[in-house]
Amino acid sequence: MLSSIRNRLIVIGVLVAVSVFSLIPRDVTQRVRGDDGAMKDTVIRRVPVKLGLDLQGGIHLALEIDESRGQVQDPSGAIDRALTVIRTRVDEFGVAEPLIQKVGTDRIVVELAGIDDPARAKQIVQRSAFLEWRIVDMDERFRAALPSIDRALVQAGVTTTSAEAGAAATPSAVEQLLGIDSATSDSTAASDSTDTLDQPGPISSHLSISQSGIPGEFMVLEESYPLVDSLINLEVTQRALPRGVDLVWGQQATSLGARSYRPLYAVDDRPIITGEVISDARATIDPVNRGAVVTFQLTRAGGRILRRETGRHIDHYMAIMLDGRVNRQPPIIRSQIYRNGQIELGGAPLREAEDLALLLRAGALPAPVVIVEERTVGPSLGRDSIRQGTRAAIVAAIVVLLVMALYYRAAGLLAITALGFYILFTLGGLASLDATLTLPGLAGFILSLGLAVDANVLIFERIREELKLDKTPRAAVDEGFQHAMPAIIDANVTTVITAAFLYQFGTGPVKGFAVTLIIGIVASLVTAVFVTRTLFLLWLQRRSVAEGLSI
Repeated sequence: MLSSIRNRLIVIGVLVAVSVFSLIPRDVTQRVRGDDGAMKDTVIRRVPVKLGLDLQGGIHLALEIDESRGQVQDPSGAIDRALTVIRTRVDEFGVAEPLIQKVGTDRIVVELAGIDDPARAKQIVQRSAFLEWRIVDMDERFRAALPSIDRALVQAGVTTTSAEAGAAATPSAVEQLLGIDSATSDSTAASDSTDTLDQPGPISSHLSISQSGIPGEFMVLEESYPLVDSLINLEVTQRALPRGVDLVWGQQATSLGARSYRPLYAVDDRPIITGEVISDARATIDPVNRGAVVTFQLTRAGGRILRRETGRHIDHYMAIMLDGRVNRQPPIIRSQIYRNGQIELGGAPLREAEDLALLLRAGALPAPVVIVEERTVGPSLGRDSIRQGTRAAIVAAIVVLLVMALYYRAAGLLAITALGFYILFTLGGLASLDATLTLPGLAGFILSLGLAVDANVLIFERIREELKLDKTPRAAVDEGFQHAMPAIIDANVTTVITAAFLYQFGTGPVKGFAVTLIIGIVASLVTAVFVTRTLFLLWLQRRSVAEGLSI
C-alpha cells in the first residue's frame, strides 16, 4: 500500500507542478502600436489566463461578404481569403490575443479585447484597401462623348436645364429620388479657377473643366456631387461611355475660391498594376512639406511591369486609386518608375498613414465585407462582470464547503482539500491550452465545481452503505469508490458530450462556456476519483482500525 500511495503522490505532484508552471506569468516580446502610431517590439507581461471580451472589454464583429456591390464568383473561397487578410491585419495592428475565426461557411467573427478605439479597429478590419494605378484619359475621349451622353440621358427621360439659362427645370426621376431641384442648383457657378462646358446637359451642366492642366479632370460642386454620382452610375450613362474609359471620384473635396468642389476623373478602365504586387509599405513624414506619406516597395515582378508601363506613358498623368477613389491629384510620369513609390496623404495624421501602410502590407480583401453584427463592451462593464462573477464563485464555493464539512465531517474536510486541487488543475488547464476565460466560462467553472462535489457525495454515500454492512474502513473505502464509479463516469461523460456539441456548433460565448466546462469536468474526475482516494488512503494509513471512519 505504501508503494501505491507513493506512486499516487508522485502523479499528484507532477500535476501540481505542471499547473503551477502554466500559471506563472512570463515576459514575451510582441509587436504593438505605440502612441506615435509606429509598430515596435515591446516586452509585455503574459497573463496566464486570458480574459475574454465580456470581461476585459472590447469589440465583437461579425462580417459577411457584401454581394450588394456585385456578385462574387466564389463566396466560399472569398471568405477564406478574407479570413487570412483580416488575421494578418489584426496581428499587425497589435491587438493582444485576438479571436478571429470562420463561423459556418459565410461569416467571419472578430473579437478584439482591450480595444479603446472601436471605430479605428472597424476600419482596419472592414476596409478593402484595393490599390490601383491607372492612366488618365489623355485623349479626352470622355469630354468628346459628353454631348452624346447627355442626349442619351434626355432620351431616357433624364433632363436638366441650365440654371444659367434661367429656364424652369423638369426634375428627373433621379433628382426626385434625391430631393434635388435642378432649377435651384447652382451647378454652373464656377470659381475663377474653373471654366464651364459649352453645352449644358444632364451631366455636363454640373461639370467644370479644371484649370490644373490635367486631361480628364473635371470639377463638380460638392452640393451637386450626389446627383452627378447617381447620373454617371445609371445604366444608360455606362452604356454611352467611350470604350475603355471609367469615371472615378477624387477621395476628398477641394476648395477653389469660396466654393468646395469634388474632382471627377476619366481614367482607363484597366489598371496598369494593382496593390497585389506590393511587398512592403511604411508610413513616414515627408521632410519637404511635413505631410504624412506612405512609401511602398513592389515585388520584382511588379517592378518590371510598372517600369514597362510607365516607360510607355512618359509625360502622361497617372491616377493612384485606393478603394475606387483617386487618392490625390494625378502626378505626371517624367521617367520610368521601378519598384519604389509613395502615396501622399496631405494633412492626414501619421496614424492614418500607419493604418494605410498596414492595410497595404496585409493585402486587399478579395471582396467587400459588411458588418452584420456588432457588440461593444466597455472596460467598466468588464470589471463589473469580473467582480460579480468572482463574488458568485466565492459564495458558491463557501456554501458548498460548509455543507460538505458539516455533513460529512472528516471525510468532508478531505473533499474540501481535493477541491483545492480541482481549482488549481482547472486554472492550469485553461492556461496550458491558451484558452480564454469569458463570463459564460465562469458559469461553466461554477457548474463543474458542483459536478466535482456531486462525485464526492456519490462516493461518500456508497462508503456509508458499506460501513453499515460492518466492513472495515479500508474495505468500505475501496468498495465505495468502486460502486460509485459507474454513476460518476456516466454523469460526467454525458455532460462532456453535451459540452462538445456546444463547442462545435456554438458561437464565442457558448464556446467559452463549453471549454471551461470540459476542462472543469476532467479536473473534477481527477480530483474526485484519484486525489480524494489518495487522501483517504493517507488518512487511513495514520489511524488504527479501531478508530473507525468518520463519515
